[in-house]
Amino acid sequence: MTRSWTVPLLLGLCGAVIATGLFLGRGPGAARPVLLWFLLLAVVYSPLVFPRSVSAREARSRSTADGRPVVFWRPGCKYCLRLRFRLGRDAGRLHWVDIWRDPAGAAAVRAVNGGDETVPTVVLAGRPYVNPDPGWLRDQLSAAVRDGGTAADSGGRP
Repeated sequence: MTRSWTVPLLLGLCGAVIATGLFLGRGPGAARPVLLWFLLLAVVYSPLVFPRSVSAREARSRSTADGRPVVFWRPGCKYCLRLRFRLGRDAGRLHWVDIWRDPAGAAAVRAVNGGDETVPTVVLAGRPYVNPDPGWLRDQLSAAVRDGGTAADSGGRP
């Protein structure tokens, strides 16, 4: 769990140190934007930006029940951030598993990626997709709502 917060804490600490130096040398006007920038980066790279993570086991059982995809992710991953931001409000409709908090989730990702922890890995209708296009995933979610069940792909990788 501490790995999830390492990058945000380092960003916050670096921002505080740099802002303190600027405050002492140039005053609060120079320090404020730097501190705000580092704090914004810390929030973006924190687990707070993502919907609440669940365990891989819980995500699988929920996905089986409701047909929604499971997304394996980790904090600080720029591709996970891209997926999260481009999905917008639809991100809450997925089951998110933080592989740094859940060893079973990390093992599931390694199993489908040749031993690598490549994220985001999305499991939809039992099939894994590594770093799928957010638009494609959004279309799959729309199709699932329209069909009233899971939206298995029509045979191609996104």
